Formats: sequence, C-alpha cells, structure tokens
Amino acid sequence: MTDTMRAVVVDGRSGIALVDKPIPEPGPEQVLIQVEATGVCGTDLHLIEGSYPHGRYPVTPGHEFSGIVVAVGSGATRAGDGDHVGVDPNVNCGACRWCREGAKNMCTALDPVGVSIDGSCAEFVVVPESVIYRLPGGIDATVGPLVEPLSCVVHAVERTPGAWEGASVAVYGAGSIGLLAVAVARLLGAGTITVVEPHEVRRQLALTIGADAASDGSGPIREVDIAVEASGHPAAIANASRDLGIHGRLVQMGVANPDVEVGLNPYAVFAKELSIIGSNSLAGAYPAAVEMMPALADRVRPIVTDIFSLEDYAQAVEAARSPHSVKVQVRPAAH
Repeated sequence: MTDTMRAVVVDGRSGIALVDKPIPEPGPEQVLIQVEATGVCGTDLHLIEGSYPHGRYPVTPGHEFSGIVVAVGSGATRAGDGDHVGVDPNVNCGACRWCREGAKNMCTALDPVGVSIDGSCAEFVVVPESVIYRLPGGIDATVGPLVEPLSCVVHAVERTPGAWEGASVAVYGAGSIGLLAVAVARLLGAGTITVVEPHEVRRQLALTIGADAASDGSGPIREVDIAVEASGHPAAIANASRDLGIHGRLVQMGVANPDVEVGLNPYAVFAKELSIIGSNSLAGAYPAAVEMMPALADRVRPIVTDIFSLEDYAQAVEAARSPHSVKVQVRPAAH
C-alpha cells in the first residue's frame, strides 16, 4: 500500500476537486476501509451546493458505501483485516436524549460520514468501528452501497403502523428510495403496488423491480392503504395525502424544500382516521437492512444505472441529476 490516495473534495460552493492526500490512519476504535463503491444521492447534491445543514467544508463526500477493512486501530474488535463491510454513516453521540431513546438519526451532535467528516469518495476512508457491519455473502460492489438507502426504507416501515402484507401501496417518485420501497413492499407481501412517476424510464424500471402498475400522475389513485412519498415534490405530497383511503397511512420520505407548504384536508384526516408519518434517514435500521438485502439483491440490482470512476466524479454528479439515471455509483477502480 502506498502512503497517498486519491480523494474527491468539495467546497460547498459547487467546487469539486480530485486530490492526492495521505491515507488516513485509524485511531483508537476506528477502522480503515478500502472503498469498493459509493452511491451518489440527493444529500451529496445539496452538500456540493452548500445547502445541506450538517456540511462542514472542505470535505470528501460519500456515505452510501461498502468496502474491505484493511487496518484497525487500537481497541477495535468488531472487524478484522479482509472483512467485507457496510457502514451506517450516522455517527452519533450516544448520550443525548434522542440517542438514549434509540432515535440516533435525531442526535443533537450528529456527525455524518461524508457530510461533516470525510467520506467514501476516495480510495480509503476511516470510520468508527461502531458504525460498521459485516456484509453477508453474495453482496457485491453493486448491491453493498444500496444497504444504506435500503435501511432508510426499513426505518420507514418500522415507523408505519399496521401491516404491509395485503395492503394497497402507492409510491410517489421512482428514484432509488422509491424503487427500494417497491422492492420492500413486494417482499413484505403488499397486495398491489402502484408507482407514480413522470419519467418513462423510471416507470419502466419500477415495473421491473416489482410494481404492478406505473402511472405518470395524470390521474388520482384512490383508496390507498399506504402512500410512500419519495420525491419531496409538493404536488406529489398533496396527491399522496389525497389518495389515501380509510385508515390510510402517508409515509413522508421525500425531502421537500423547508419553505414548502402543501394543502391538507383536515376533515379527511378526521373522517378516514388517517396517519401522517415522517421518516428521516435510517435511525437504527442498518442491521435489519443488512439481513434483508440477500433476499432483495437480485431484484434491486437494476437500480444501479451508472458507474463512474473517481476521476469522473463531476460527471457522476450530473448523471445523478438526470431523470434518465437512478442510482449512480463511483468506484475507485472503475475505468
């Protein structure tokens, strides 16, 4: 192993650079991971622009990733050299009220990998051993980074009252989170799954992943048991709440602009006994997602539509902004 590595660095003003920097050394209870693949997501796009609240700059982005442990610091016992691992990027304090209550995603001192501390758009990354998880066999470089967004969906399921089995499910938005929600709903035995997505390429992919129907959103979908809003678009949020049936549950996963407000019919909430559930990040769901992924790996593999090298990170970001791509990955060894 050489002493230096390539790493992407962003400045919060849309500046992106590929630099050579020393390979970090793991400190006490830390591990050094050789990165195999990293997903690019909406958080990264906000981070690059400087509009993500936890960002600290300059920083190496990348929080959806997997790789191989190549060194461990003193006192680290959870993994050894050669272990294939995924990482829960939310490094939490463990002491605040929310950590004590198990809501690690609400930690008042949250320090996310790839946001406020250097992440995985590099050849190597150091993380606390407390956030690493061994990945089971069959989880390769394509599927490994999907465990993190899958854990966001698993957290949403955990937040939703009532059963998914036999339920009519509508998913609004067929990006990676929406498509993973389709796959999970199918695994959990949903009765019917409809995807609402304006872009044809993504509608077709939703059908491949497991949706029964895909709509462009031009008409309502009535009497839905569970509406998963995964786009953050105000019109989609309004439509998702409109389409709920009796005892319907709206799961808000999409990240809307903080200034956006949408209409809500309070009589419908009262008369139908509706539930509105927010689901933010992944809380403690990463281990459950690791266990679930082997059953989903073949189904969700097509979600990864584009692979770029570290040198082409700027192009990867542009692809991530395009409706013709879904999950974009960056791999240090890609050509």
